[in-house]
Amino acid sequence: MLPPVKKDRIITQLPKCFSPNAALHTEDDFHQQVKAVCQVQKTDIESLNVAKVIVVGDVAVGKTCLISRFSKGEFERSYKATIGVDFEMERFEVLGAPFSLQLWDTAGQERFKCIASTFYRGAQAIIVVFDLSSMSSLAHARQWLEDAMKENDPSSVLLFLVGTKKDLSSPDHLAQVEQEAIRLSEEIKAEYWAVSAKSGDGVRDFFFRVASLTFETNVLSELEKSGSRHVTDIIRITDSTEAGHKPTQGKTKCC
Repeated sequence: MLPPVKKDRIITQLPKCFSPNAALHTEDDFHQQVKAVCQVQKTDIESLNVAKVIVVGDVAVGKTCLISRFSKGEFERSYKATIGVDFEMERFEVLGAPFSLQLWDTAGQERFKCIASTFYRGAQAIIVVFDLSSMSSLAHARQWLEDAMKENDPSSVLLFLVGTKKDLSSPDHLAQVEQEAIRLSEEIKAEYWAVSAKSGDGVRDFFFRVASLTFETNVLSELEKSGSRHVTDIIRITDSTEAGHKPTQGKTKCC
């Protein structure tokens, strides 16, 4: 029996997007069909609905710090490059239904790319991270996305472009970089966010947004696939992660 979801992981309303100019959608609330399904959900749901999320980007852009700030509420000042892949599971309750994000933190170093890429398959969301103080990391974002999409169906994956280290950018520089980031987001059909793992600015809102949109997409996909409006046919969605890629512990390291 799993413990109840923490009170600070309960989502009852659709979190707002960061920028209407670069959002996956700008509605103020969850889809009516999703809300209707969750309103009649049973209390005996046995299995959690899980979405696989991969996090990619250049080395040292702050991928691990981003995840750590949300999952642990901490900012890790000492830098340690990820070797292969790290894994975190974050549990939520969305509109009364249990929901979890598998966060796969992949290595940004070139020598570990072939290892990390084996974990790309089966993603329901891809988070491409860049450093707001580094234009080159934004320029590399497209290649990271292309590499990740080789293992996934473009029509079934939600894309997020996230600029980190917001606290290090001057207002003028930030405005310039964001203009380019939003342009790229529109081109690749991704949702743009700017956050700071150090201060925590925007991090919680971002991950709540990821959880909400992946949950909504899962439910709508099951409705379309099955034609059923019964929650027991929808919420008990099979874990999209292939069995061969499931970790045996809460955190996995590859080398």
